[in-house]
Amino acid sequence: MLTRKQYELLVYIQKRLNESGISPSFDEMKEALNLKSKSGIHRLITGLEERGYIRRLPHKARALEILRLPENAESAGLGGRSGFSPTIVSNDDYSPPAPPNNVVSHSVVPLPLYGRIAAGTPIEAIRDQSTAVDVPASLLRGGDHYALEVEGDSMIDAGILDGDTVIILRCDAAENGVVVVALIDENEVTLKRMRRKGNSIALEPANQKYETRIFGPDRVQVQGRLIGLIRQY
Repeated sequence: MLTRKQYELLVYIQKRLNESGISPSFDEMKEALNLKSKSGIHRLITGLEERGYIRRLPHKARALEILRLPENAESAGLGGRSGFSPTIVSNDDYSPPAPPNNVVSHSVVPLPLYGRIAAGTPIEAIRDQSTAVDVPASLLRGGDHYALEVEGDSMIDAGILDGDTVIILRCDAAENGVVVVALIDENEVTLKRMRRKGNSIALEPANQKYETRIFGPDRVQVQGRLIGLIRQY
């Protein structure tokens, strides 16, 4: 079952392809659905992917494959389900002429920016669904992603500084030694290197000023793993 907005987005994309053979940009989808930000489109696309209507194509920025249409697709003018063939949807905006001085233009993808996360003493994460940040598409892998702003200096020896924006791949498990977003006691979130030691979970800082914290396995939930960061000088 699709939400109304998910259905509207799927219908809009397919109609644009049927009419012109050119897929809409994120800005065009945002305007067509009357949304305030492109992060809303990102969440709708994620929802369609989770429900098996579309698939993100690896190694292609903003490229989707439509796998199936809703039951009432024929009445919406999209063609019946029988005989439907998947359509590659490339959501890249119009490419302008090459910029001067050998400057290379890179595709970006809007990710939801959920707030600040502690790289020191754990703090409660702020989940502001209305804020987004544009990140290079080359940083992303398959799956759902979000961004957090780092606060604190406990991970400086791992190259993660106060004020950095970290890119997180959403997951609920990670290998030993991976830097993760860890939810502690269901209300505090921190960015640390995780190691399992017997029946315990250690959250390790990357700064000698801070101590490793040990928790029982039922007190820590993995919310995602670090895959990249953005820094402004």
